Amino acid sequence: MEARRMNAGTSLLGVVSDTHGHFGNTIKAVEMLASLGVGTTLHCGDIGSPVIPGLFTQGPTHFVFGNTDGDSRDLRQAIREAGHTCHDRFGTLKIHGRRIAWLHGDAADRLADAELSGDWDVVCYGHSHVFEHHVVGKTLVMNPGALVRARRHSIGVIDLNELQATLIDIV
Repeated sequence: MEARRMNAGTSLLGVVSDTHGHFGNTIKAVEMLASLGVGTTLHCGDIGSPVIPGLFTQGPTHFVFGNTDGDSRDLRQAIREAGHTCHDRFGTLKIHGRRIAWLHGDAADRLADAELSGDWDVVCYGHSHVFEHHVVGKTLVMNPGALVRARRHSIGVIDLNELQATLIDIV
């Protein structure tokens, strides 16, 4: 499905990962999310710079840390100052009646536990820099890809009403 065909609305969840401090691609991703009418955005880690959280201006954004986020004090402060929420290494939310968990994905056991637990309607992760999605039982699992160090720079959008994942290329 092309991005321009998606219905705008707060049932759309934006998912980004692996920004690695790249200002330009992050701005493009934020602009795309805003144009689609995404209500809430998840960042699956490897934020990379305290500048990044302040770029997310289209709605509430929830962050987890990735393996390259190192000393997270500056990132935690930047997230707070931008008015967003930091969930450390594992985040959980309930949006539109859907139970959502997200993490970076570098802890393979923790990712597998989240996928297989049956506790979540949606599990999102990053780390591999490759978009993919699949279903485990009743759980939609999605990796939005990455905004840098990837063949395709991409984000994901999930329609929480339909539990449908869509890849959005950022060019």
